[in-house]
Amino acid sequence: MLSISIVTYNTSTDELAKCLSSLASPIVKIIYIVDNSNQQYLNDFCKRYDNVIYIGSENVGYGAGHNKALRKALEDKELKYHLVLNSDVYFEPSILDKIANYMDSNDDVAQIQPYVTFPNGELQYTVRLLPTPANLIFRRFMPKSMVKKMDNRYTLAFWNHKTTANIAYHQGSFMFFRLSAFEKVGLFDERYFMYPEDIDITRRMHQHYRTLYWPDVSIVHAHRAESYKSKKMLKIHIVNMIKYFNKWGWIFDSERKKVNVEILDALDYNNKTNS
Repeated sequence: MLSISIVTYNTSTDELAKCLSSLASPIVKIIYIVDNSNQQYLNDFCKRYDNVIYIGSENVGYGAGHNKALRKALEDKELKYHLVLNSDVYFEPSILDKIANYMDSNDDVAQIQPYVTFPNGELQYTVRLLPTPANLIFRRFMPKSMVKKMDNRYTLAFWNHKTTANIAYHQGSFMFFRLSAFEKVGLFDERYFMYPEDIDITRRMHQHYRTLYWPDVSIVHAHRAESYKSKKMLKIHIVNMIKYFNKWGWIFDSERKKVNVEILDALDYNNKTNS
């Protein structure tokens, strides 16, 4: 059985309804809506659904919001998997059963991300290398010509995304977890208000399990990239990335170097870029 958590903040009910329509699978036991805006209209909306639990909250951030649901899910012994989901994501409900069946047959897999597209069908690069400060902070202030090659490597854009791969960073819009893995790895790191919590949790899962990109199923993510549009969100992004690099290392991060080399070797980066 599967539980799902969606963190909202002044979210449109139309967007949320579209997302919830994707979750009409028999393996879904409960859906937690953690509302960081604590709005009555969202509470009322959630009452329309039998398996949706509304959790009103102050704005504690993305990871901390999902942790509220994960703590409840971990107490339910019927649950085996948990999906961390954005409200701007939608897909065919059958993909949930397909992912669960795949993980049932692969006990060493703790986390899966499917093939992700924009609404126009264009591929999103949602699985990536573990980032350096240049990838996530300094690139914003550099000319595009200087970062093109760096981005091609970091976002794995050189790769066709048509094969399964063990990748250490999954973007947080759709993160399908084996619940028992949280007992070993821990929950989302709540020192991050927003943005690097997905890098951090996948990285910690990757230390003990396979964290797979699995393109046999696909989803649509209407990605808004708020930090590129809002100075406030850009500041939040930078502040939280500083916390990430303070934790894992700025220049010296031997695990990052090792993991990234393994990923690039598995994806045949040198041959693809030198051919």
